[in-house]
This record gives sequence, structure tokens and C-alpha cells, in this order.
Amino acid sequence: MGSATRRHGRIGTALATLLACGALAGAALAGAAPASGAQRAEEIAPGVEYRAFDLDGAGGVTRAHLLSVDLADRHVRVGLLHPGAVAARRTVSGMADAQGAVAGVNGDFFNISEAQHPGVEATGAAVGPEITGGHPLKAAVPRGQRFGPPLPPGTTAEDVIGVGADRTARLDRLRLVGSVDTPEGELRLGGLNQYALGEGSVGAYTSEWGGTSRARATCGTDTRRAAPCSGDTYEVTVRGGQVVATAGRPGSGPIAAGTTVLVGREAGARRLRRLFRGEPVTVRRRLVAASSGDPLVFAVGGFPVVRHGAPLPGLDGTVSTVRTAVGIARGGHRLLLLALDGASRYRRGLTVAELAAELRRLGATDGFNLDGGGSSTLVTRERGEGWVDVRNHPSRGAERAVANGVGVFSVS
Repeated sequence: MGSATRRHGRIGTALATLLACGALAGAALAGAAPASGAQRAEEIAPGVEYRAFDLDGAGGVTRAHLLSVDLADRHVRVGLLHPGAVAARRTVSGMADAQGAVAGVNGDFFNISEAQHPGVEATGAAVGPEITGGHPLKAAVPRGQRFGPPLPPGTTAEDVIGVGADRTARLDRLRLVGSVDTPEGELRLGGLNQYALGEGSVGAYTSEWGGTSRARATCGTDTRRAAPCSGDTYEVTVRGGQVVATAGRPGSGPIAAGTTVLVGREAGARRLRRLFRGEPVTVRRRLVAASSGDPLVFAVGGFPVVRHGAPLPGLDGTVSTVRTAVGIARGGHRLLLLALDGASRYRRGLTVAELAAELRRLGATDGFNLDGGGSSTLVTRERGEGWVDVRNHPSRGAERAVANGVGVFSVS
């Protein structure tokens, strides 16, 4: 039997076993109120518990799948599930298996289609910032270039949920701060491994971007994702502190380690055209957190729905769908990873407002919405097994390849 068959075939067996063992008894996770049809919490690994339960939403009954992660337990950590390149996609189960995670959910919204730009390759890259192991992989695209539902008032594409070196989870905002030092002066860096650059800017692409074409970076505008691609572009390759190649348009193919490709559009392209082979160039970049908290060792994008114990104003209460979210409880020492079920009987899901209310009911003081719909996936790995099981039913009948995810790892 293949691993994919095992993943999906064992879901019903595992759930039936739990129910047969008295899972309907009141054994809700700490901080959570009892829910209809709630199962007893199942320990996945030290500090990690799973359960499923039914919820009543405006569209009808939906099923929720919940992971509770105790960050105070030194035997568990949370990190980024990643497909191996920023401009790539992979299923949550594939990423979890490859990285040895014991559980996880899908992550940020991503560049899923380029139907509005014929001939331009969709990158699969995420919308918001990414940090893994304390290392920044990418920055956020301009607000108007996002995929996903409209942002709630007061939020931006730079918003993240992350965990600091102090093992405490928090909501934050990550801004790119960078420069390109040239013989003619300093240029402000306007992007890092992003599928879309701001108008008139210069973006940096590293080996972590992957081999996907960089052409998408110069399409659309700051306010309109579907706007035509720019006709005024330029690309400069920097290696060993000097320019080694130039091109009139963004290229493709892997970028060697230690190499940075600068892509400019409009005013940024005109500045890059002043650079010639052999000239010295230094590229600096970092992601700066809006808070003064501990540096983030893990971060993924999406948008906040709960802050300081209260839902954000202006949350949508009309559109119900399958969703994935993360809640922060116990002063940042517990994460609640929630994914709704996409089976046909549950597919109406929740509105964003209902999702925020559910996170609060579960004990979260802060909540963060991730990609949903066909992307919503929650996986766990049974002890002693070499693969994870998909615990919810993806709404399209099979897992969707996604840009990233939130992984839960056991630490010896």
C-alpha cells in the first residue's frame, strides 16, 4: 500500500477508534470549551495533542481539526514547512515527511495562477514574509499584489505569526530593510525573493528563490495585480562583490550560492542600467520586526483576526469557507493550529468573523488566518511511523501543493 493511500485510508480508522474509546467524554484541551462531537485529545508527541470536533456556523455544521502545541515543553518546537525553494510548491504531507515533522498545517496565501498575464509563469511563492531557523527567506509583496481575501482594516501583507528565540509565539510585522551600494551611490532595496516588486523598485533574488522565472516580479502594479507587465526592466547579477552579468529582462534558472540577482522595473531598471561588468556592488538586506521582542526564528505570513483577546474590527461575516488558522494562548507558550474539514457535508466552513470567535473560545488571545479552501490541510504522524496522515479531508478531494506551512517537530 502506498503512503498516499495509507494517509487517507487510516483517517476513518483512527477516528473510529477514538470514538469507540469514549472520545465523546468531556476531555477538551486546556483552555478550550467543550464542543459538539468533541473527541478526547490524542497525544501525537510530547507537548503535542490532536482532536476533532463539530462547530455550528452560519452556513451549517462544520468539523474542526485542532493541534495544541505546548511551546513550554522543550521536547517540541515549531518551524517553517518549506518545499525547498521560495518559488516552489509541495503538499503539506510531502513537506512534513521530508523534514521529519510530527504534525503541521498549510501556511500563507501564494501566487497560484497567472491567467491575467499570458505566457508568464506562476511562481508558487508565498505572499508574506518567511523566516526559517532565524534566516529570512523572503519579504512581503505589495498589498495590491496579494492573493487571498481582502485584508482586515489596519493589517498589511507584512503581518506574520512567529516564534522567537525565547520560544514564545507572537504576532508581528516584518519590514524589509536593505540597500544596494554602487559606485554612483546607494539604492534602496525594494524586495527579497518576491513574486511581485513595487513599481520603480529593485529586488534581490538569491539561491533560495529557486530556478523559476523572475519575470512575474515586474508584472502588475502596487494597486492592481492584473495590470500588464512592465516593459521597462533590467537585471544585474552580482557575485563576489562585483557585477558579473547584465540582461535587459528578468531571467530564469537556478541562482548559484553566493550570487545575488538584482531585478529592477521602471526607475529601478534605469538605475541598474548604470552598472557595468566588473563594478563593485554590495547588497545588504534584513527583515526588521515592528515589535521590540526577541528575534523571530520562525515566521509565516497571513493576516491577524484576533489581537489582545478581541477580534479585529471589520472582519468579514458573510463569506463561509474552509479555513486554516493559528491561535496563540497562555502568553505565547501554546499554539493552536486549526484546520476545517473540506468533506462535502462540512464544506460551508466558517466566516472570518466566526473563525476569530472560535479561536477566542479555544482560549487564544491572538489569532492569525492562513490560506484556506483547497489548501486547508492538517497532518499528524503516529509514533513509530515514517509518514504523516492527513486528518482532515481537503476540499478538492486531494491535497493541494502549497507554498509553505507550519510544522511541529519533536526534539530529543
